[in-house]
Amino acid sequence: MKEALLYEHLDHGDVRCHLCSHNCLIHPEQRGICAVRENLNGTLYSLVYGKVISINIDPIEKKPLFHFLPGSTSLSIATAGCNFRCKHCQNYEISQLPRQRSFRIPGKEMSAEEIVNSAIQNGCKSISYTYTEPTIFFEFAYDCSRIAHEKGIRNVFVSNGYTGLEATRLIAPYLSANNIDLKGSDAFYREICGARLQPVRDTIRLMKELGVWVEVTTLIIPDHNDSDKDLFDIAEFIVSVDPGIPWHVSRFYPTYKLLDKPGTPVSSLHRARDIGYKAGLKYVYEGNVPGQVGENTYCPVCRQLLIKRHGFSILENHISGNSCPACKVMLDGVWLTE
Repeated sequence: MKEALLYEHLDHGDVRCHLCSHNCLIHPEQRGICAVRENLNGTLYSLVYGKVISINIDPIEKKPLFHFLPGSTSLSIATAGCNFRCKHCQNYEISQLPRQRSFRIPGKEMSAEEIVNSAIQNGCKSISYTYTEPTIFFEFAYDCSRIAHEKGIRNVFVSNGYTGLEATRLIAPYLSANNIDLKGSDAFYREICGARLQPVRDTIRLMKELGVWVEVTTLIIPDHNDSDKDLFDIAEFIVSVDPGIPWHVSRFYPTYKLLDKPGTPVSSLHRARDIGYKAGLKYVYEGNVPGQVGENTYCPVCRQLLIKRHGFSILENHISGNSCPACKVMLDGVWLTE
């Protein structure tokens, strides 16, 4: 265990956690919504510090990040737990584990130094804090990030966007990129995730303001967030922050507790992509459907094919520096030449 960051002491041994936007009031011997931060005798502790439950080397495109060091690999790590309760979570076996089990939280004990050294030894350009919500293992991600930053390794969050504003400001100097889910309307967040929409919007805007490269993902679920209005509202918000933010619209497959809906029709992804472009976005990608033109990168001005992909693999990359080789327009992103 490690004493938590970003909380305050209250009367009667209570504490208020400010790590994420739930701002949990936690009584003695109780845990927050994430189930991995516990109040012990008036001190809040992280129960997952250094307890790595998953570690892999992934293509950065899997995050998905299409405009951040394309073709590079990222050391991906996670601990157990999450501050959401999404009915469609594809990693529910580890994200919901602390809620479902009463025994000790599992994970391989690793130090921040070991994580960074593993990234270096495996030639990874970045470390991704992913699979579960990185905010809930913030203390460990923060320590890893600072060491990685010093050694020239980039840091990436793959997040639900519920990171508190104070935590966002704390991690931003060491964070190079963040793919944030923007899932749907406020009603969708309340019904499907156990959260609210506005804090996610606030995090996206603040991350961008603090200089973190941001890409946004929406998993499109039939009858839940696939109406033209739902999709246009998401696209319009992204445009209001920066039209150069890539938007990934991804195919849903039935899983966990959301088994009563079919997989997303590919036609819905095409429709979402069209809506994104009509709203003013420069880059919209279709995910979880390898072989579609919607997974390629095109110049937003002359429509030249810049990067051809198949799933997480790059088949062609024509980007010269950080500009289109045909019309020379500057492209939004963080490229390997930078």
